[in-house]
Amino acid sequence: MILKTFWRNKTTKQDKTADIVNQIDSFKYKTTIETRFADFDMMGHVNNATYFTFMEIARAKYWKQAVQWDWKKTGVVIAHASLEYIIPVFPDDKISMYVRTSRIGKSSFDLEYLLVKTQNGEEVVCSKGKTVCVAFDYRAKTSVVIPDEEKTR
Repeated sequence: MILKTFWRNKTTKQDKTADIVNQIDSFKYKTTIETRFADFDMMGHVNNATYFTFMEIARAKYWKQAVQWDWKKTGVVIAHASLEYIIPVFPDDKISMYVRTSRIGKSSFDLEYLLVKTQNGEEVVCSKGKTVCVAFDYRAKTSVVIPDEEKTR
């Protein structure tokens, strides 16, 4: 019988936080997130589900201020949302969210998010998120092609 170990052939993974910190410069939009008492759980940090609300707040501000999306013309639904928790957010933390469009397809596009807090004068990444957004016609109840005006912006 021949036994072979596979674990020795595995390559080491790069530190995820190092990759994220290097990406902050590629985000051009940043907004402040105000926390509420209700955002925190009994362990004293932001509840895991609340991070998706923070992403929603930042996404709405980004679309209104940076992209100037025409909601009356083209709706949007979220097809997929994911989040990578890195470090917790506590009640006294001052937090901000970076948002960027990372992919634009025919009828869908991806948004990426970085939630950061300021510690000792520097930004520290707390979480990294992503949503797949689909242009949607609510009357026809179907996805639609993203209008060129919104793609350009």
